[in-house]
Amino acid sequence: MKAMILAAGRGERMRPLTDTCPKPLLKVRGRPLITWHVLNLVRAGISEIVINHSHLGHMIEEELGDGSKYGARIAYSHEPVPLEFVGGVANALHLLGDEPFLVVSGDIYAPYFDFAQALDALKDEDMLGKPYPVDQRDIAWFWLTPNPWHNPNGDFALDMYTLANEGSPKWNFAGIGVYRPELFADVKPGDFAKFGPLMRKYVDLGRIGGEVYHGEWVNVGTVRQLEELNAPLQARAAV
Repeated sequence: MKAMILAAGRGERMRPLTDTCPKPLLKVRGRPLITWHVLNLVRAGISEIVINHSHLGHMIEEELGDGSKYGARIAYSHEPVPLEFVGGVANALHLLGDEPFLVVSGDIYAPYFDFAQALDALKDEDMLGKPYPVDQRDIAWFWLTPNPWHNPNGDFALDMYTLANEGSPKWNFAGIGVYRPELFADVKPGDFAKFGPLMRKYVDLGRIGGEVYHGEWVNVGTVRQLEELNAPLQARAAV
């Protein structure tokens, strides 16, 4: 399985830090956010990684290189203008191949998430070994979290292991998912396309599965959040 790390966002809420540093390179507990993902992906046996970038993207390439120092093989997808989630993935499909792939947002901190569980998240057969009809099998699998302060109403309900747009309780999309490439087939490379409309369409069709992750997870969206994550490290340094 290949993985894609989304790293093209401008990080407006993190300014002025992101005026001179792309958001995924901001350090959390001594390590850039994106490096946490690379290391954890390799640890799970996922070593082929695609990274999209835009704002100050050359700094990401300079930091990670070809990935060999981490045991990875990294390819880059440059976007002159950020294309949003779906647009960014569609633009990089030629690098991701024909099999299901993992996508993770580059600005989340989830140091203990085990990416190995993504390897068999999408099933082609039922428990008896009977193939699912192609138009009925799950086209994506999402990990959800309890709702953080910045998204108190959540994104999706969960009926057993199938997502729903309506229902209660709702959970927060964690920015981690596995996708079949055909999900993005109608989005042209270079097109701007957001996450919500396409995904909610397939949720309504009952074709996106998911589960809840209860481990440490932070969407690092503000300078204050970054400072709070790094506070224990700074406290030890002051001793």
